[in-house]
Amino acid sequence: MTDAQLIKPRRGRPPQSDRAFVDTREALIRAGVVTITENGFLSAGIDSIVKTIGVPKGSFYHYFKNKEIFGLAVLEAYKHYFAQRLDRHLLNTGLSPLARLDDFVRAAGLGMARFQFKRGCLVGNLLQESPLLPDTFDKVLKTILFDWQMRVARCLQEAIDRGEIADSHCADRLAMTFWTGWEGAVMRAKLFRSTEPLDNFWAFFRLALHTTTHQNN
Repeated sequence: MTDAQLIKPRRGRPPQSDRAFVDTREALIRAGVVTITENGFLSAGIDSIVKTIGVPKGSFYHYFKNKEIFGLAVLEAYKHYFAQRLDRHLLNTGLSPLARLDDFVRAAGLGMARFQFKRGCLVGNLLQESPLLPDTFDKVLKTILFDWQMRVARCLQEAIDRGEIADSHCADRLAMTFWTGWEGAVMRAKLFRSTEPLDNFWAFFRLALHTTTHQNN
């Protein structure tokens, strides 16, 4: 095929092969998100993933050279999905900053309950497995955690500016503490099949927000 043929736009509907490429790749990633969120990366089997969407195993290796590259693609997709989910709550200016976080916690609990607590946090699962994962995952996981931390920190800083939180607190430090505790609460909620760990963590964290801290200069 010539360069002109490559550049020339096609008329009508795109050929089936193009749609199949996009649809199959995205279907594999979606199946990977579900599987890794429920069971982790190490125990996620390629056979079970392709069986879920009804494609031959050869299709997997057509789109992904190996399981590591597939895992990174799944992680990238989850990163974008969860960032949008956070923004939907944390950028909701119709609510006060702390009410936005209340809303996020409530929605997370409802989401876990909807799937019978089989699904937790894909990133949390990978963090548990990180000592055994390929080194390529470390940098991506740290980048995602920092991104989440910054989003929550902006919301908390707004709460400080509005007087919802004691102004002696550091928003960045609070956000880091939030995610450290939140991931543990999600794992506990999954284990006990209850939103109580999420609710208890948030109640404790929220109370601490109103406590004045004294920092050394």
